[in-house]
Amino acid sequence: MSITPIEQQIIKYLKTGDQRAINLLYENYSNSLYGVILKITINEEIAQDALQETFVKVWKNASKYDAKKAKLFTWLFRIARNTAIDKLRSFNNRYQKEVQIDTSNVYILPTSNLNQDVLDIREHVEKLEEKYQIVLNALFFEGMTQQEASDELNIPLGTIKSRLKIGLRELKKVYNP
Repeated sequence: MSITPIEQQIIKYLKTGDQRAINLLYENYSNSLYGVILKITINEEIAQDALQETFVKVWKNASKYDAKKAKLFTWLFRIARNTAIDKLRSFNNRYQKEVQIDTSNVYILPTSNLNQDVLDIREHVEKLEEKYQIVLNALFFEGMTQQEASDELNIPLGTIKSRLKIGLRELKKVYNP
C-alpha cells in the first residue's frame, strides 16, 4: 500500500496534533467526502453539517488512525459514512416525532402487554463486565451493525460476535433464571 507525499504529511500533522492537518484534509478530501455524505443524506444542509462533524471527529480521533490497517481515505470515508448515517437517523427520528404529534397513539397502547421486567435492561447491562457492556451498548443502544461496531471500537469482528453471544447469555440468566 503506497502512501503519497501529501498523505504522509497529513498523517504526520495528525499524529503531532498540528492544525495544518485539517486544512490539508479539507483541501484534498472534502469534495470526495461531501459526495459520499450527500449520496447518503440526499439533503445539502444535513450533508454540510455531517461534513463539518466528520472533520471534528477526524481531529478528535487522529491518534486512532493506523496506516497499517487502512489507507487514509478509507479511514476518512468510514468516519464520513458513519457520521452521515447518524445524521440521517437523527433527522428522520426528529422528523417522525414532529409529524406524529397530531396522530400519536401513545395513550391507546395497553400497558398490560409491556413486560415490566425488561424495562430495566440498561441497568442489567451495566452489571456485566465492561467488555460486554461496550459491545451491547454499541449494537443495541447505539444501533451499530456488528461490522460498524468492530470498526468503531477497533475490535475484531469475531470478538464482537463472541462478546455479544456471551453478553446475551449473561442477560438471559437475569431474565430466565
